[in-house]
Amino acid sequence: MYIITYDIVEDKRRCRVHKLLKDYGHRVQYSVFETDITEKELAYLIKKLKTIINIETDNINFYFSCRNCEAKASQIGKSRKTGYLSAYVI
Repeated sequence: MYIITYDIVEDKRRCRVHKLLKDYGHRVQYSVFETDITEKELAYLIKKLKTIINIETDNINFYFSCRNCEAKASQIGKSRKTGYLSAYVI
């Protein structure tokens, strides 16, 4: 599983990134997605994202979360079930 975060300067590009990521995962915060994808799918997603963003001003981060890490994650506040994590990383 991957947690993907982004900071996109321009609204149009940000909307395109958001729309693309919705096809690959579940949004847990406005610019944070949880995805349950393979390495091959991740590589393809990165390739597509590179055609959208401006590498001089925009930023996208990919964090791998292993099954053992997933079991150690926790959450505080209102629960939002996503189907990916049993708990959230804050």
